[in-house]
Amino acid sequence: MGGWPSPPSSGSKLMRNTGKQAGLDSRPEHIKEVADASLKRLKIEAIDLFYQHRVDPNVPIEDVAGAVKDLMQQGKVKHLGLSEAGVQTIRRAHAVHPVTALQSEYSLWWREPEDVIPTLEELGIGFVPFSPLGKGFLTGKITEDTQFDKTDFRNIVPRFTAENRRANHAMVVWSANLRHKKKAPPAQVALSWLLAQKPWIVPIPGTTKLHRLEENIGGADIRLTPDDLRQIDITASKIDVHGARYPEELQKLVGR
Repeated sequence: MGGWPSPPSSGSKLMRNTGKQAGLDSRPEHIKEVADASLKRLKIEAIDLFYQHRVDPNVPIEDVAGAVKDLMQQGKVKHLGLSEAGVQTIRRAHAVHPVTALQSEYSLWWREPEDVIPTLEELGIGFVPFSPLGKGFLTGKITEDTQFDKTDFRNIVPRFTAENRRANHAMVVWSANLRHKKKAPPAQVALSWLLAQKPWIVPIPGTTKLHRLEENIGGADIRLTPDDLRQIDITASKIDVHGARYPEELQKLVGR
């Protein structure tokens, strides 16, 4: 899997410290340069899934899809992916070449992508939710007293100010109740909820610890009943989540 540019969640130095994107460049010639560089760096013959991580307003999405299509015809790329794109952009790209997957943030406390899901289902596009654990908040391990490393992206995320973490504790309490009911860690419950939405939704939780990886995998074994899902929807709709998920500059880059 490859892509351009680096998404905010990957945390380039500039975005970690200021919340500002270093710059978008989806010119066809740049896309091809990035693909060639990735192939050389990874020592592979083809990129399985090549993402445009943010929509570039200066380059028509048709040109982007066309450039990736050329790379596919050359055998350098197998599938086209988009990230944080809006419905019309997805449709326009798909008309040039089928989009395989959309990668966007989606979790129990960020459900805005549900506006896009019907379009994905109609077009047969898979959905890859990143930050399915709410950037760690849904694990119940983060409190208002948590101190993030100075390079941590969450330091510039409004939703993660100490005040908002305190206000959002209601989400953790509710998640804990559900966890006790299912006798499973909160991360597994959050992941099982995503997996229960559609069979073509594949969340990608991130971790640097083996035991967390093993725990996350266990989310696939948790079964939520239709009644569980109804109760989750009812309860979650009553919880007011405080704080934007991105600083203003980064928020402008999504939903285009």
